[in-house]
Amino acid sequence: MSLGRAADHVPATCSAFSAIDEPLPGTAAVVHRWLCIEHPGAWGRDVVGDAPLGAELTAELDRRCNAAGFRLMLIRRPGRPINSSMRQVFIASSVVGDEWCERLEVSSAAELLDIPFENGGVGTPVTDTIVLVCAHGKRDQCCARLGRPIASGLALTFPDHVWECSHTGGHRFAPSLIMLPSGYTYGRLDLEGAQKVIEMARNGSVSQHGLRGRSCYSPGAQAAEIAIRELVDATAGELTVEASEDAFVVSHQDGRSWGVEVTASKLPPREVSCGASPKPVEILAVSRVWARNAPK
Repeated sequence: MSLGRAADHVPATCSAFSAIDEPLPGTAAVVHRWLCIEHPGAWGRDVVGDAPLGAELTAELDRRCNAAGFRLMLIRRPGRPINSSMRQVFIASSVVGDEWCERLEVSSAAELLDIPFENGGVGTPVTDTIVLVCAHGKRDQCCARLGRPIASGLALTFPDHVWECSHTGGHRFAPSLIMLPSGYTYGRLDLEGAQKVIEMARNGSVSQHGLRGRSCYSPGAQAAEIAIRELVDATAGELTVEASEDAFVVSHQDGRSWGVEVTASKLPPREVSCGASPKPVEILAVSRVWARNAPK
């Protein structure tokens, strides 16, 4: 029996079970670069396996994405019919020190095979934050039930920046948001909290509320960065994380640095996706933080 089923007041969803005892830090999917293609049609459960863009095209795009370190995503406007024959495409890098996002339009996804998107420089630079909200109901009901209302609400305030997207990793943390190009990923946000996250991101700040981690880092490095953000005020680009032999080193641009020890442990089995067989979940915790260098 998965954790939480004995508690009658807990809804029978993977996100409700997760919220009982599973911390968010270190749970962002590890993604360095993104290829996001507007596709208003049916997505299926799996973006690649169900080949919503067509079997041959999906397979070739997936091959190119894997070779260049991109994640293939589908996006669509929240609750809006598509009247244009053109489709929006966002190409982004979340690598620290090499963050960028570009936008281009294509009449069909097949045009991407003629575009060398892997290195960027093929679209119009995007200078504001792009927000992806997972609303992939065919993948998990929590994404649709919790993600779609958030996406619709955010689109009223940020109509040009918010998109529903396919599976981002971690249905049980729904609603899940990703900021591009930074790759900062959030979970368990209500509409007000999500609005604040976006407002801060547009100002170069990083909200800690619901923060799961930065996608370009490993889970341990994500947890380490979040721990330091709880101690110091820093913009998105002011902190970097590197792994050392037995800890992570988080460095600030002003010369300060900290050692962060992260430990892993197991939680009892639970559904990590609605309807899935229960399995143990690994969680991360920061066990020790120490100052390494003072500002120069």
